[in-house]
Amino acid sequence: MSHDHATPGHHAAHAGEGGHAPGTFKGYMTGFILSVILTVIPFWLVMDGVLASSSATALAILLIGAVQMVVHMVYFLHMSPRSEGGWTLLALIFTVIIVAIALAGSLWVMYHLNVNMMPEHLHDMTSM
Repeated sequence: MSHDHATPGHHAAHAGEGGHAPGTFKGYMTGFILSVILTVIPFWLVMDGVLASSSATALAILLIGAVQMVVHMVYFLHMSPRSEGGWTLLALIFTVIIVAIALAGSLWVMYHLNVNMMPEHLHDMTSM
């Protein structure tokens, strides 16, 4: 049995299946404006020295960067729990978990190699 995808009601029949929502001008402009604002804020934080410590500035920039990634995923990649039946969001969550495990494991191994493999006399020399 052959399915003709050129029939007029074909796309209308699949409209409620949770696919990607078509991008609207309003949606793209909202995403663009949020992206510009979330890009300007870190520049302002650094250039004017708004936060007292550099650690607080770095943490603020990282948090704003995470928010900007979410804005891009929602407004430009159209990721939501409804799109593709939730599989795109599930794939993203899986990817984030795997990357977090790989990064945490790498940092843990490098830290323990540094602590356990460095000769003791080098540790004594740095305290002089």
